[in-house]
Amino acid sequence: MDPLYYGDYLHLDKLLDAQHLESEKRNRAAHDEMVFIITHQTYELWFKQIVFELESIIKIFDDPRVQETKMATVLHRLNRVKTIQWVLIQQIDVIKTITPMDFLEFRDLLVPASGFQSIQFKQIEIMLGIKRKFRIAADQEFFCTRLTKTDKAELDKLEEKPSILELTDDWLRKMPFLEFDDFNFWQAYEAAVEKMLASDEKIIKENVTLTDREKQFQLNDLTATRTRFQSVFDESKFNELRKQGDFRLSHQAFLSALFVHLYRDEPMIYTPFRYLSLLLDIDELFTNWRQKHAVMVQRMLGTKIGTGGSSGHDYLDATTKQNRVFTDLYNLSTFLIPREDLPELPSELRRALGYFFSGQKK
Repeated sequence: MDPLYYGDYLHLDKLLDAQHLESEKRNRAAHDEMVFIITHQTYELWFKQIVFELESIIKIFDDPRVQETKMATVLHRLNRVKTIQWVLIQQIDVIKTITPMDFLEFRDLLVPASGFQSIQFKQIEIMLGIKRKFRIAADQEFFCTRLTKTDKAELDKLEEKPSILELTDDWLRKMPFLEFDDFNFWQAYEAAVEKMLASDEKIIKENVTLTDREKQFQLNDLTATRTRFQSVFDESKFNELRKQGDFRLSHQAFLSALFVHLYRDEPMIYTPFRYLSLLLDIDELFTNWRQKHAVMVQRMLGTKIGTGGSSGHDYLDATTKQNRVFTDLYNLSTFLIPREDLPELPSELRRALGYFFSGQKK
């Protein structure tokens, strides 16, 4: 076998010959178009790596019984995605070295191409769980009007496959521990919550520093908190709110996720907690990337229409708010209670959640 050469291994002949300036083709070369192309090509390379990682994670979770021994691999690859996201966010600073006046030298040559047409980024969104029904109206319309038939067909096919959100829901629903022998965690948890809320009500009513109006305001807020907790305890209310879009996880999956956050200190629970935390981190970093991208676009274009026909900054700002996947995990904090108020787990359950080793010395 011939010795491998660096440039051949990386196919640098193709990679470094993939920057063709539209402005040069029209004999009006714009110097800053080169950094614009290279930055976006780099984005696509990182998107390819993220797709590669997410595909492997979906393969692990798309199993009737997710193997615990593979969870370390899942955490490692999610952390890699998270690290790549920091690079994506920082790359926006490279694009910002193009001034608005310099961008105008080649911007019109890009029409109707648009970042919306990044199929790989759409793949990432769909694989995470942002399917068509969760998108804003303009986003849904662009799938039909701004993509080629081939790309649209590819994304439609991907929409039919389970996403990480859906697979995580299935995984959480199968989690044990919520009922253990005669112990029903949710009955104990509901009693602990009521005790906490009753204590809060007493504190408000006996607080002599508050006016009657201030007391009533806080009591009304406490009533709203009770209602939110009740939506978790009552499955029918939860499912009704889920139909309205207030929840995306199933009732059982949401309860399991809450249990994980409440008892994350237990050894057997910490890995699920890290998994859910990484999903939140990734969701948050993509939100940060969209926000920074939207601000950059406003700085570059002001209120101009985007090259793909969108409303530019306003469109990007709207997708920043809408295109979040794991909203239920963000909202779990609403239902957390102090450690000292948590129901005491039965000794056998605590033993099942811990690491215990036994043996005899020879």
